Amino acid sequence: MKFLRFSDVCASGFASGKRIFIRADLNVPQDDAGNITEDTRIRASIPAIQMALDAGAAVMVTSHLGRPTEGEFKPADSLTPVAARMGQLMGRNIRVVANWVDGDFSVAPGEVVMLENCRLNKGEKKNSPELAQKLGALCDIFVHDAFGTAHRAEGSTYGIAETAPIACAGPLLAAEMDAIGKALANPKRPLIAIVAGSKVSTKLTILQALAKNVDGLIVGGGIANTFMLAAGLKIGKSLAEPDLIGEAKAVIDAMKARGAAVPIPTDVVCAKSFSPDAVATVKAATDVADDDLILDIGPETAQLLAEQLKKAGTIVWNGPVGVFEFAAFENGTKVIAHAIAESSAFSIAGGGDTLAAIAKYGIEKDVGYISTGGGAFLEVLEGKTLPAFEVLARRAETP
Repeated sequence: MKFLRFSDVCASGFASGKRIFIRADLNVPQDDAGNITEDTRIRASIPAIQMALDAGAAVMVTSHLGRPTEGEFKPADSLTPVAARMGQLMGRNIRVVANWVDGDFSVAPGEVVMLENCRLNKGEKKNSPELAQKLGALCDIFVHDAFGTAHRAEGSTYGIAETAPIACAGPLLAAEMDAIGKALANPKRPLIAIVAGSKVSTKLTILQALAKNVDGLIVGGGIANTFMLAAGLKIGKSLAEPDLIGEAKAVIDAMKARGAAVPIPTDVVCAKSFSPDAVATVKAATDVADDDLILDIGPETAQLLAEQLKKAGTIVWNGPVGVFEFAAFENGTKVIAHAIAESSAFSIAGGGDTLAAIAKYGIEKDVGYISTGGGAFLEVLEGKTLPAFEVLARRAETP
């Protein structure tokens, strides 16, 4: 995918003295007193801001925070704590500007200002043309650096990209675009996808899209239980969606028609109740009792999948394959995590539970790319073209 990179704009010297508008993702968690409890997103946004400052630009940065009502400011919606924390990290004072849409504020080259919560602006969510024109007029260069919002066509993510003189991808967004292209658009084969979660219904479109492209589709969690039903196996009282057996069979058939496969577990780890201290029993997939809960894949299945992953060229991972939060039911996810880490394949992983598993098993440095996009990552797996990708590619061809 062709798109303009902010790093190239800065390297050309064009950013010097220019007004740069950076759309970051600073939607950080806060406690009841408004204190920031985790600042990863703030830290991740700083390279783009520093890149602009080093280029001699006047820098404006904004983000959404929480779910404010447009046009109705409340102190809890303010980016002031975010600006304070960013200022601490960067060793500078960062002024917060309210009511900024009409451009009634100044920003000097070498300065950073934080524009108040963009979701307070009327027309932001629906990307109103009036707002888009005003946003584009604020800057010389628009930098989209918030992959977590890339699937939304809003004023500060899409409208401004259409109306700003120049629109480009910041380092965070560019890295996501590169990784997604490498994993899905032009992958090294075999391409193996792991899709796990509680319900087939929430990831059915992802499974259908991947079935047309991947060489192996590993399913886990409640999704695997539904596929086991589709394969004619009993799953006891395990979480599943029997009304989607037909859809699961269709995915299996679509893969088979291409000479690919959806591996069905040959053994599972069961319990009689869903609790951390439940007694875990390894059973053949054909021996699940009516009162059993399947809470993980078995060791034989885990080992077979690990061997497949180690031979892969590209791996896409979304979701742990068992209840990895409980020690007795974490082996499947742990074995798969370590197999991904040991594989020479390019790997891309995303989704909150997946990131938690990566952190738990300490394999951050062994995964090719860790996506922080959540919903945006899932939409990419569905085969959708994200609005941010589309508009930046279009602007790269017709500035």
